[in-house]
Amino acid sequence: MKLNKWMIAGAAILVFAGVAPWGVGYVTEQQWLQATEEVNSTQPFVRMETDQYQRGVMGSEASGSLTIVDPKTGDSHRIDFQFTVSHGVTGSLLDFRPSQGWQPEGADWFQDAEPSLTLETRLWGSATVEFQAPPMALEHPDGAESVRTSGGLARIDIGSMGEQADILMVWPELVLSGPRMNVKVEGFHLEQSMSWLVGGIWTGSGAMTLDSIALEGAAVPAVLVEGVALNSGSEATDGEEKLDSNVVLELESVQFGDKAYGPHRLEVAIEGVDVAGWNDFSSAMTDMQMMAVTGGADPRAAFEQQMAVMQRFNDSIRGLAAAGFSVGIRELSLETTEGKVRGSLDISHPELSEEERENMLMVMQQLTGTLDFSMPLALAETYPVVQMQVSPLIKQGLLVREGDQLVMNGRMEDLVLDVNGVQIPLPPLL
Repeated sequence: MKLNKWMIAGAAILVFAGVAPWGVGYVTEQQWLQATEEVNSTQPFVRMETDQYQRGVMGSEASGSLTIVDPKTGDSHRIDFQFTVSHGVTGSLLDFRPSQGWQPEGADWFQDAEPSLTLETRLWGSATVEFQAPPMALEHPDGAESVRTSGGLARIDIGSMGEQADILMVWPELVLSGPRMNVKVEGFHLEQSMSWLVGGIWTGSGAMTLDSIALEGAAVPAVLVEGVALNSGSEATDGEEKLDSNVVLELESVQFGDKAYGPHRLEVAIEGVDVAGWNDFSSAMTDMQMMAVTGGADPRAAFEQQMAVMQRFNDSIRGLAAAGFSVGIRELSLETTEGKVRGSLDISHPELSEEERENMLMVMQQLTGTLDFSMPLALAETYPVVQMQVSPLIKQGLLVREGDQLVMNGRMEDLVLDVNGVQIPLPPLL
């Protein structure tokens, strides 16, 4: 019998379809082991271990553990998990579940379905992590505390071999009830796009919105915050040697009891930060946190390590300052029934030449800054709590009256802070 080219091609496709899952399974196992190694080596607070990985042709089964360390206390929490792997032609689907289940035995937290945590991988280095939570209700046996949620979605799309990530999180409703306080969150939505730059530095943009958050308690007046919007962005400039970043927080309305205030706006920006210096600073900070948690068996060796890390920390700060930067609150705007509260703050350091860097004695010596702040006088006269805060500043001349406003104008230069003509020498801390 003579075989034509279409029969041969079909047979080749069938062979490939049968063999491909085995190769995909092998690649998936290597990707998983490499990913866990990278997680453990790049930071000290989350550790992943793979206990066993049994690879088959069309699928695999594995188990492991996730340990999370609290950087403040050093306490750790371990979660044992299992996952099944389904091998396809171009990728695999990993389905995770806690070894003890998503809920304790006999509990009835989920009425419709259990949560789902999956990881979909592709041979070319992209992946999607997705967590789907169904409606959930947890209630303490005595009925004093409860947690109720409408369910939600969290997804991370990873591309370019881990150098790009897009994050999406949607949570329509969450209600926390307790004897002292009830909290209700509605309409949470988060989107974030990230691109890896160098070390632990990522650039990109993100937006978070929240329809409302309400707090009610027997001992405090009700608080309702509506129309929350948080936007952030960072980008590399000057041939990816400098970094600019900004964060804008906007609130449509804040209501205390029966009185509402708004809108409000806060913008914070960092400009011209040296990328290499910031990476060194972040690394030194992480090492300092880890040493504070772990300590050491040999006090002398631990002390020497602490001194070495502290020296790295100081050098990184000097390097950041010498490269020049500007940081501050670009805009503070709060609307009240008595009038508007306005303010801005800027602190900067000039970029130094090589000769100036070598002769640099301290960071604060060349720091300069400006401060502008104003608030309605009626705000302090109406609310005793506000009056208690501003009275000492008024007595010291740091807040002065200009018409119906209380004003603070300041300037920092040559280790002296001048506020409304009152000069305050600054200690050379850095």
